[in-house]
Amino acid sequence: MIVAGFGYRTGANAASLRAALALAQAGHPPVTTLAALADKAALLAPLADALKLKLIAVPQTALQAVETPTRSSASLAARGTGSVAEAAALAAVGEGARLIAPRHISPDRLATCAIAQGYRT
Repeated sequence: MIVAGFGYRTGANAASLRAALALAQAGHPPVTTLAALADKAALLAPLADALKLKLIAVPQTALQAVETPTRSSASLAARGTGSVAEAAALAAVGEGARLIAPRHISPDRLATCAIAQGYRT
């Protein structure tokens, strides 16, 4: 299982999400699943549908239980995690997850994407 986890600000759009995914995906195997915070997953649903990928809505509590290599002070203050994208990807994969691409920021700075890999089915 290869999961692209997303974090995004209000104002992010499909182009923001696609750009962040393209940056994170470069040089890595294709993702099989997309993941985002449960309260923000609706914005990611059209991209998941377009790519014919499963979408996992990650609960806020799951994010806070995951350590991330990135330590964004804004993300820590807003969501209790150093990187929403990294935490969403790792939490969606579950036990044994490893980050294969740290968060990448879309050119408009409205979306981030990180990729994790694991063996969850």
